[in-house]
Amino acid sequence: MQHTFSEENFISICDHLAFSDTDIKRVITEHGYPPLWKRLNTFEALVHIILEQQVSLASALAALNKLKEKIGDITPSGVLLLTDEELKTCYFSRQKSGYVRGLARAIVNGEFDLKQMETLSDEDIRHSLLKLKGIGNWTVDIYLIFVLQRVDIFPPGDLAAVNALKTLKKMPKESSREMVLSATNAWKPFRTVATMILWHYYLSVRIKPRQPVKKGKFIQDEDSVIGR
Repeated sequence: MQHTFSEENFISICDHLAFSDTDIKRVITEHGYPPLWKRLNTFEALVHIILEQQVSLASALAALNKLKEKIGDITPSGVLLLTDEELKTCYFSRQKSGYVRGLARAIVNGEFDLKQMETLSDEDIRHSLLKLKGIGNWTVDIYLIFVLQRVDIFPPGDLAAVNALKTLKKMPKESSREMVLSATNAWKPFRTVATMILWHYYLSVRIKPRQPVKKGKFIQDEDSVIGR
């Protein structure tokens, strides 16, 4: 059985984290509980996450909605019928057109099964997804968090989460990836929910990035949060 969180246990996990971590408790006391952001386990959800790589979330959502206008339900077979030019009119870059087509082909050919992902371990899911061109660890982390609701994921490639952590824990801006990950160990086995609290904190106080932020490193502003 895979360890997940849900509407039934989300608040109790937040309370557990607050009981053991005074900084988490302060965030919840001052800003309330975070939203439970989630998405369905569909081809569309993975397409959406791919679109969010390296661009603002608002731009990614605009592309997704344009694709919906074009083909209706976003399905692997529907995407594979589109030409490069048609995808371009939906604001897809050439690279992302290739990534989404590759995912669609893998599903159509039976090489990748979304439903099967629900039964696999986090490590096996990561192994399966990383085989697909254009999918890296950040994409896998976001899929595990928002789609499969796995309970113990921290995305070290997400600048919003990292910057919120550094600010909350008063860590030096030059703290290494290893130092950041080490700081999350106290939240095991509930690092996903802790991450949602970090994002909620980030949005609530509008933390100034502690390192140069490239467009699209997940949370850009309150209106573009995943799950809205």
